[in-house]
Amino acid sequence: MVTGMANMRKVTVTLPNDQVEAISRLVSTGASASVSGFVQHAVGIALDDVAGWRASLADALQVSGGDLTAAEEAWADGVLANTPNLANTPEQAGAA
Repeated sequence: MVTGMANMRKVTVTLPNDQVEAISRLVSTGASASVSGFVQHAVGIALDDVAGWRASLADALQVSGGDLTAAEEAWADGVLANTPNLANTPEQAGAA
C-alpha cells in the first residue's frame, strides 16, 4: 500500500466527456497534478459548500424562530415539488 493511502478508497465516477476533457487539459498544462487530485479537490469544495449552506440554514432558522413546524415543512415540500393546488402560506397549509 502506498503511504498516505490508508484512509482512501478507490471509487468510479461517471462524468460528461466535456468535463473529463477539461480536467485532462488542466492536468496536461500542469494546472492540476492529476485527474484524481482534481476530483478530490472538487469533492472537498462541494462538501464544504454543503456544510456552509447547512450552517447558513441553521442560522437563518434560529433567527426566524427555530425549526420549521410540520405545517411549514409540508408547505415547503409542496412548493419545492411544484405541486398544484398548494396553500399560499404555511399557515394556510396547517389550517387545511
